[in-house]
Amino acid sequence: MLTAIFILLGCELFGEVVRGALHMPIPGPVIGMVVLTIGLALRQQRQAPARTPVPTSLDQAAATLFEYMGLLFVPAGVGIIDQVGLLRQAWLPILGGAIGSTILSLGLTGIVMHHISPANQSAESPAAANLAPSARDAEVVS
Repeated sequence: MLTAIFILLGCELFGEVVRGALHMPIPGPVIGMVVLTIGLALRQQRQAPARTPVPTSLDQAAATLFEYMGLLFVPAGVGIIDQVGLLRQAWLPILGGAIGSTILSLGLTGIVMHHISPANQSAESPAAANLAPSARDAEVVS
């Protein structure tokens, strides 16, 4: 499990280094988790289908971190309580931003999933043709 923690921290550090070197506005841990996701996807492609895509130690470390994730919200809650005066003054823009960003992120997620989901690809597209043979192809073969 210690190795898995070092993998997670290493990905976060790598993301911070990339963010600093390229002056990106994206947080370093987000870049690191994208790198980890790509690494796990490549690992899954290289291995036999019987093996799990995520190493057991990494899975256990992530589960442990998820158990204690609620503790990470305590500083944010204290910050909100500390800034109650600002919240009273600017509640409408804050509420509008929260609702607007939620709607925008849900909409964009739906659009992306619609376009990358294999079930929604037409039979005419080359990607869909590689996934499953069509009924017309099955008739020609038989």
